[in-house]
Amino acid sequence: MNIDNEVKLDYSDVLLTPSRSNISSRSQIDLNINYFDTDLIPIIAANMDGVGTFEIADALAKHGCMTALSKHYTVEELVDFYADFENKDHSSLVIYSMGSNEKDFKKFEAFDLMLLEEHRPHTICIDVANGYTSQFEEFVEKFSSKFPSYILMVGNVVTPEQTDRLLEAGADIVKIGIGPGSVCTTRKLTGVGYPQLSAVIECAQAAKDAGGMIVADGGITCPGDAAKAFAAGADMVMIGGYFAGHYEGGGVPCDANGTAYVHTQSLNTHRKFYGMASRTAQDIHNGGVADYRASEGKEVIIPFKGSIDNTIKTFLGGLRSAATYIGADSIKDFHRRAKFIRVNRQLNNIFGS
Repeated sequence: MNIDNEVKLDYSDVLLTPSRSNISSRSQIDLNINYFDTDLIPIIAANMDGVGTFEIADALAKHGCMTALSKHYTVEELVDFYADFENKDHSSLVIYSMGSNEKDFKKFEAFDLMLLEEHRPHTICIDVANGYTSQFEEFVEKFSSKFPSYILMVGNVVTPEQTDRLLEAGADIVKIGIGPGSVCTTRKLTGVGYPQLSAVIECAQAAKDAGGMIVADGGITCPGDAAKAFAAGADMVMIGGYFAGHYEGGGVPCDANGTAYVHTQSLNTHRKFYGMASRTAQDIHNGGVADYRASEGKEVIIPFKGSIDNTIKTFLGGLRSAATYIGADSIKDFHRRAKFIRVNRQLNNIFGS
């Protein structure tokens, strides 16, 4: 047994300190980064049901943001979607997601064969809950060797050592986060995890030393959390729950108790949102939870939020405002300009959060 007594931090444990700057307007802030010769905003909608949809990908692309598609689209659906892009640069904003078994590999081979070169996505996300197995490392190495032209995003892990191993195996980008998500119950069920802010700080340095990048995946409850993630060294931020509950995410309208509406004229008041390791997701996609495993996610009912267009405008506005407070004129400048202070409380919730 070993105990690390160093304090580890989540986003809620810190605030960013404002600094004097010459920035006079939020309009001066550039949120774009150069992502493998493409300019884009490094915000990614997660590959979850109700979030990683074709419709959300289209909506976020108009703002220069990215979407990791759900793993559960068919090859034919994916080929049709990518082929429909009028601008081939659009494909750099939409990430193909997959698991790490032989069936996933063969599915991608079929997808790759069917799609014309000019329509292919730039980035492939190999996404598993536990990125610490030797089997996963071997799969990453196999995929990167077979398909070297793709940008490879893999995860999830929370330690610099495993971040380095996955970059050595052929990944370009590593996803950081185990258990911080709003509908993830891994920490409760297994006792395994790592406070997200500290995980980002430590893994960002490891990736930088190895010439790679990281995505801070999970735990983003508001634009301020994303600002903290970028300040901590994240190159990109992946978001699930904050982007759930919108028209473009689909789903069956329901009431506050989760009862589906029967009549089409019923008001859109709520949507169901669930983790991809939850019993709900397992029932939908895998015919139930296997006998040898347990559900590591939950289902929640959230208010319907309308179009995601307003949400993403507010989110990006918050990031620009954060930049003006700390004197950063770009996303890349957040890390250089940031100074964190530890706090006991960061919000006054007398009238709710």
